[in-house]
Amino acid sequence: MYNSIIPLLEKLVRQRLVSLFLMTLLAVSACGGAGSASTSTPVPTDTPIVPPTQTSTPATPLAILVLPPDLDPDTSNLYQKTVYDLTQASGMRFQVRNSLTPADLEPGLQVVIALPPDPGIAALAAAAPQVQFLAINIPEVAAGGNISVLGNNAQTDVAAFLAGYTAAMITEDYRIGMLMPKDNPDALRALNAYASGMKYYCGTCRPVLFYSWAYPQYVEIPAEEDKTHYNAFADILILQYKVGTIYLHPDVATTDVQNYIGTTGVYMIGTRTPEQIPAGWVMTIQPDIIKAIQNAWPGLLSGQGGITVQSPLGLSDIDSAILSDGKQRLVEQTLNDLQAGLIGTGANP
Repeated sequence: MYNSIIPLLEKLVRQRLVSLFLMTLLAVSACGGAGSASTSTPVPTDTPIVPPTQTSTPATPLAILVLPPDLDPDTSNLYQKTVYDLTQASGMRFQVRNSLTPADLEPGLQVVIALPPDPGIAALAAAAPQVQFLAINIPEVAAGGNISVLGNNAQTDVAAFLAGYTAAMITEDYRIGMLMPKDNPDALRALNAYASGMKYYCGTCRPVLFYSWAYPQYVEIPAEEDKTHYNAFADILILQYKVGTIYLHPDVATTDVQNYIGTTGVYMIGTRTPEQIPAGWVMTIQPDIIKAIQNAWPGLLSGQGGITVQSPLGLSDIDSAILSDGKQRLVEQTLNDLQAGLIGTGANP
């Protein structure tokens, strides 16, 4: 039995020695691998490491609208909406201010549109030659350099022609008249255009049988006349000449005479919006400043300065009970043709 145990013990010893040898070999290999990793060195290179470049983002272009603080809310809102819509379509920022100083001329500023009083456009334009300025009806500001202006483009003859055309359309027997200042060349041109507008609508416009005079009739008011007496001149047209519509030249269109004519049942057409619209006020024919700004906008964006912007005429304060939609379309088409030069006004016969 002893002899059988010894070979068994020898076999077990050999197996343990083999296992111990293998474990030792694995341990040595692992330690050697770790040592290789810890002693490795980076390969030198001649390529320089370039840090990222710091670039500044350009400011979004800015447009500023300068409005007087006492502007009536409806008009103010209309100007703001107009310029806001233009800036949004052009991808610009928009600000409204009541004043403007050189400190407000930030690098991104591109367009300034200003209404009176003058915020000092000449000095501001000199301080910011990259900015385009548009002055709206500011008499003391002249076009030049980076300043463009919208003046008082009344187009007297066009307005008077359209008034005559409209008055003939809405007045029985074409009995229309004009109240105007005396010895005024502008008023005489307007009278000629007024008569041409009436004839353009009604053809020969023969006088009615009950009256021996032809229309349009007119009454001139001397420059030295007291304004409180203007009602008496209006009465000549209303009572003596039996006119149904009066065109008021702006130089004699006082609030008192407008209100008085409004009590008589006679219609009126003018070129300035009354403080309070009286009865019988058909419409106002005046420069369309909103349209003028929209027309000028592309030039301002492209850097075109020193321009006198022409303002097209437009209709406002329309009484639809007097001037129906159909009649209004005819009047507007005639206005478009006048401004396109397709109709002569006859102001200088």
